[in-house]
Order: sequence, then structure tokens, then C-alpha cells
Amino acid sequence: MDGYLAAVKYLESFVNYEKLSRYSYKKSLGLKRIRSFLQLIGNPQDSFKVIHVAGSKGKGSTCAFVAYILRQAGFSVGLYTSPHLSDFRERIRILKPDQSNSRLPFEGAISKKYLAGLLDFLKPVIKRFGELSFFEVYTALAFLYFKEKKVDFVVLETGMGGRLDATNVVRSLICAITPISYEHTRYLGRTLTRIAGEKAGIIKERSIVISSLQEREAGRVIKHAASGMQAKLFTVGKEIKYLAKGSNFSIQGINKNYTNLRINLLGRHQLANAALSVGIIEALSSYGFEISIDCIRRGLYNTLWPGRLEVLCRKPYIVLDGAQNAASAVVLKSAVKGIFKYRRLILVFGVTQDKDIKGMVKQLLPLAHKIILTRADNPRAAIPERLKEYFSSKGKEIFITAGLKEAKEIALRVASEEDLILVTGSLFVVGEFRDAYRCL
Repeated sequence: MDGYLAAVKYLESFVNYEKLSRYSYKKSLGLKRIRSFLQLIGNPQDSFKVIHVAGSKGKGSTCAFVAYILRQAGFSVGLYTSPHLSDFRERIRILKPDQSNSRLPFEGAISKKYLAGLLDFLKPVIKRFGELSFFEVYTALAFLYFKEKKVDFVVLETGMGGRLDATNVVRSLICAITPISYEHTRYLGRTLTRIAGEKAGIIKERSIVISSLQEREAGRVIKHAASGMQAKLFTVGKEIKYLAKGSNFSIQGINKNYTNLRINLLGRHQLANAALSVGIIEALSSYGFEISIDCIRRGLYNTLWPGRLEVLCRKPYIVLDGAQNAASAVVLKSAVKGIFKYRRLILVFGVTQDKDIKGMVKQLLPLAHKIILTRADNPRAAIPERLKEYFSSKGKEIFITAGLKEAKEIALRVASEEDLILVTGSLFVVGEFRDAYRCL
């Protein structure tokens, strides 16, 4: 078997904590195990400066903005995000300063050969250590890779939560928290207060915390957590503000004002993510890193983040967005209505079983003229026939498909050039549709 394919099969053999019950999740996770394992391989997480990002939505975009700005400023930046769209390797990337003008999606992803080699190195240690989760193994692999490549910074996205997340072993310079909403309630808790408590668990003692504007309950938790850790807290909408001006926007930061800014990511919510990112970059000045306004401007403009209001083509529009909870669906609905002009909207929808399907459907159903229900090649994917129960068709035609290839074929067949095909529900669905479309 090919070395990389064998590596992928090996990775997939580890337990995925999202399949566990809430009790088993709490019992199986925690930082003691991952800390012990990392100690066996030399604590690679202590070899670089870390910016740690938690939250419910906008984490990936925020991480990307920060990483592209830092690269523009001349730093080598490790970027660790999840989940991936098409390939495991997207999760582990290095953005190099000599490639600051590159416009390739997922540039700098770890090579297949390097990933397979690192796993071969780790296998004996893993075997000796005992059971680990997939996310723990992959996080350790990322830390080791970033150490070997001697990156200057690592921009680190949490997985499901924060407090018990495998990434939370780092000593971060800056902690950032994007908007918090209801997600993974089975594991993180059924109130915003509990969910925010898990997310705010990344806040380190005497660190700097940059937060998006939050719902009141979540904001109170973050403020209390920062105070308890004697951390400085700055919030978008308070100390950090932004204002759209046509196709440009401006940011009133913690220390400076930034004008004539532009981004290529669509949606007003991305302006809020950009403002959060600029706050993170400004906070680095407390550690002696001064990033110029020009680097911030160029970094924001050059940022790519596929699968988030990504336009694959026009006539018809094909728009991909990995909205995977009700709050993200609200943002997506507003963005589609505000940005695009179309005759009919064909909704391609698939989601995993643990998501707030009812809440998402409530937001997206009014947009749709035709509905194509599908599923990704994922064991947690909801069965399309089961999804149909959430859709009150009201005369709207509904197609049931076995997978994304069939969904793509039907969408292209029923859409006219004046229509918009919206593919959403989860990043797994978006990634598979993206791959299927590229094979045209």
C-alpha cells in the first residue's frame, strides 16, 4: 500500500471522540494524556509562539487572516485548523514569507511523504503509550512538524471545545474567541454559559484575550474567565470597531486606525472576523512584535479560505459554505440575500446527525425553490430520507440522493444560468461537492 494511504488508514483507526456519549467524552478527554504523550516526544509545542483561537463560528477564517498577515510581515507561520475539506493534509500548513503573493488554496499543506514519515516515527511511541484519539495523534503530529520546520508562529484552532481540547496544552501568547453559539450541546453543555465556559478554557494566566462581540451570557463568562486569569480582554464592538465603506472598510483598533482595507472573503461577517484578527495582530506589540499597517492591509487582502461563501462558478452561481449550525445558517441566509442576484435557489443540503438540523432548516428553507438532500461519505452523516422529515416542502420539489456526485449531477441538470446552487450543511458536504465539481 502507498505510504500516504497507509498513513491515512492508520490515522482513521483511532477513536473519534465525537462518536462518544457525553459522559465518555468527558471521561476520555482531558489534558493529562496528551501532555504525557507530548513529553515522550520532547514537548514540541514549546518550540514556537502560539496564537490560540476558540469559538463556534469564524474560527478558521480568523486563523487564516492572522496567518496571512504574519506571513506578509516576514514570519514563517504554522497553521493548524479542522476539519478539512478534501484532504487531511489541509489541516497542517506552513505559510512561508517568500510565498506571500501566492493565491493557491491550501498552499503549504504538509506533503504526503512528510506526513507518512512523521507517523512512522510516532508509531512506536504511540504503541508503547496506549490509546489516543485521532485528534490527539494529529495534533501531536502537527506540533512535531512545526518544530522540525522551525516556524516562528503557530496559529492554532481548537477542535470541538477548548478547555479539554488537545490543543490546550500550549502556552499561548494570545487567546482569541470568535462568536459562541449553540453547537455540540451533547458534549459542551446545553446553555451558552456552559458552552462559553468550555471555550474560555483556553485563556491562560496573564495572557491577552481578544474576543468577538458575544451574546450576553457568553460575554459574561469570557469576562469572568479573563479576570480570573488576570488576562487583558479586548472585544470587537467595544475596544475594536469596524465600519464598511462601499467595497472597502476601516478598523479602529486597540492602538491605531486602519483605513482602505479590503478582503476577498465574501460576507459582512468576515469583516468582523477581520477586525478580530487585526486585534490579535495588534496585541502582539505587547511582546515586541510590531506589524506594519501595509502588512496588515496586504495580508487581509491576500487571505484565502475555501468553502466559506466560495463561488465556484457563475451562470449558474455555485456557492459553497460550510455553515453547520443555526447561527451560521442565519449569517449565510443574510449573506446570500445581500450579495447575489438570482432567479431561483437550488439548495444542496447534507449534515451530520449531531447538528441542530431543525434550526438550520428553519433558516435555509425559505431561500430554496428546489431542495436536494444528500450525505457526505462520513459515518456521522444524517440519512437524506431522515433529513426530509425536517423539510415542509410547501410545493417545493425535493430530491433524495445517495451522495454528492449524484447531488451535483441533479443540481446542474435542474439549474438554469440565472439560478444559484447553494451547497451547505457541513464542511464534509462542501468538500465532497467541491471535489466532484473539479472532476467535471
